[in-house]
Amino acid sequence: MGVVTKRSSMTFFSDPASHYSHRVRIVLAEKGVTVDIVDVDPDNPPAELADLNPYNALPTLVDRDLVLYEPNIMMEYLDERFPHPPLLPVYPVARANSRLMIHRIQKDWCGLVDQILSQPNAKASEVARKELRESLLATAPVFGEMPFFLSEEFTIVDCSIAPILWRLPALGIELNDKQAKPLQKYMDSIFEREGFKASLSDLEEDIRS
Repeated sequence: MGVVTKRSSMTFFSDPASHYSHRVRIVLAEKGVTVDIVDVDPDNPPAELADLNPYNALPTLVDRDLVLYEPNIMMEYLDERFPHPPLLPVYPVARANSRLMIHRIQKDWCGLVDQILSQPNAKASEVARKELRESLLATAPVFGEMPFFLSEEFTIVDCSIAPILWRLPALGIELNDKQAKPLQKYMDSIFEREGFKASLSDLEEDIRS
């Protein structure tokens, strides 16, 4: 995987199938951080993970004596630890808006994604699939307003959205509607970024191969 370079003081325990792990890997790749990425089967985690993380959960980021186990905190920490290129706006109002957008993504989309992936054939997942598709279509015009999501620059909001959009085939969601064109254009642009390509695990590459 492109992000891994050599043994370093930073280690990222990652679920290669999880969109939560993926968003952090995008930040690592965009920043060019030297990091050891350890792909972990969430059903069979290594013993050391339980020693590091009281929830024995993924993802987990270890930077010397610091251990983080919440992906959004990891993204902000990495942005502050490695300030170039910046992935959060400079001004407080804009930063607050970015955090609010990530919160909305979490509330409006992530739960639906998790439901679909956990039980793809369940009736509840079919309802979640329909709701997520409709929500994406309703939001599609927003993706055409600026080069990135409500921003002239690539931000951690894009890092949070991109893993969900990449997984649409696995979620059984097609966006062929005319109103989805701004979203399709956004996806084409994001998926061609070198940082995004480098962030993909082998499992994630297989989603669209």
